[in-house]
Amino acid sequence: MRTALVIGTGLIGTSAALALTQRGVVVHLVDHDPEQARTAAALGAGTDEAPAGPVDLALVAAPPAHVAAVLADAMSRGLARGYVDVASVKGGPRRDLEARGLDLSSYIGTHPMSGREKSGPLAATADLFEGRPWVLTPTRDTDTEVLNLALELVSHCRAVPVVMDADAHDRAVALVSHMPHLVSSLVAARLENAEEAAVRLCGQGIRDVTRIAASDPRMWIDILSANPGPVADLLADVSTDLDDTVRALRALQSSDEAKRREGSAGVEDVLRRGNAGQVRVPGKHGSAPRVYEVVAVLIDDQPGQLARIFADAGQAGVNVEDVRIEHATGQQAGLVQLMVEPKAVPVLTAALRERGWALRQ
Repeated sequence: MRTALVIGTGLIGTSAALALTQRGVVVHLVDHDPEQARTAAALGAGTDEAPAGPVDLALVAAPPAHVAAVLADAMSRGLARGYVDVASVKGGPRRDLEARGLDLSSYIGTHPMSGREKSGPLAATADLFEGRPWVLTPTRDTDTEVLNLALELVSHCRAVPVVMDADAHDRAVALVSHMPHLVSSLVAARLENAEEAAVRLCGQGIRDVTRIAASDPRMWIDILSANPGPVADLLADVSTDLDDTVRALRALQSSDEAKRREGSAGVEDVLRRGNAGQVRVPGKHGSAPRVYEVVAVLIDDQPGQLARIFADAGQAGVNVEDVRIEHATGQQAGLVQLMVEPKAVPVLTAALRERGWALRQ
C-alpha cells in the first residue's frame, strides 16, 4: 500500500491515518467538516488535499448509519482500488450496500476493537490499535487483493487481525462492548442526583465501572441504533438476573432463617457466576488471563512520582504488568497498585523500600 484516503477524521480515522503515515503511506484526508480534516493534517496524519487519482485503499470512518452512503459515493466515483469501513457494526452496512446493487468485491467490512472516551482528531494517537484485535469480515465475493490490502492496514496499525462473519461480529460486540456500555451508563446515572456526601466517597471500584459512561452519547446512539436487537436480548437477560438478585437481597432482610438462607444462596450464585465470567476475559495482548500480585505504594500527588516508581522498578529488573491509581479523597496523595508476577514481589518490595518508598501491606 502506497496511498490511502481516510474519509472521516475523528478518533478512529485520524489514529489510522497517523499510523499509516508513520509507515510511509501517503494519506489523504477528507471530512464533512473541512476544519476537522485540516486539524488532522496539522497533527501529521496526512494531507487534506484531494488525491490526483485512485488511491490503493479508502478507509471510511463514518458513523454506522452513514457508512453505506459514504461508501456508495466513494465506490461510484472510483476513488480507490479497495474499500474498508471501521464501523462498530458490520451486518447492517453490508446489507445496505447490497440493497444498493453495488459490486462488493472491492469492499471488506472491518472493525478495530479499540477506542477512547474522548472523540475527535485531537484525541487520536498512532498507537491506538497496537496489540488490539481488528476484525475483518470478508465474504466469498471479497477480492483477494482487497483482503490483502486490509491485512496490510491492520499490520501498519500494529493490530491483530481476527476474521469473523459479519452477523457473528455484531452479536459479539453487543456482548463485550455495547451492552456493557449501557450497564455502565445505568450505574453512572444513579450518581446524577445522589447526595454530595455520598459521591465524595467514590473509590476506584466505581471509577472502573463508570469510566466508559463518559463517552459521547450522540456517537453511542448511532452505534446502538445499528445493533439494537442483540443488545436488547442481552439486557433482557441482565434484567432477569437483576430481578432475581433483588428478590434474593429482599429475602436477606427477612426474619425467617430459611428465607435468609435462600437469599444468601441467590446472591452467592450471581457473584460466583460473575467470577466464572471474569476469568474468561483475556489478559495482556489477548493471551490467557494471568494472576498477578499487587505491590501497593503510597505517593504524594506531585510531578514525577510515577516516573520514579517505574524507573526504580526497572532498575530492580521487575516488569510492571499493569498499574492502577487510587486517589485519596480530599488529600493530595494516592495509592499506586503495581501488578507484577508473584515471584517478583519480594524483589520489588525490597527495592522500593530501599529507595524510600512507603509500601502498604
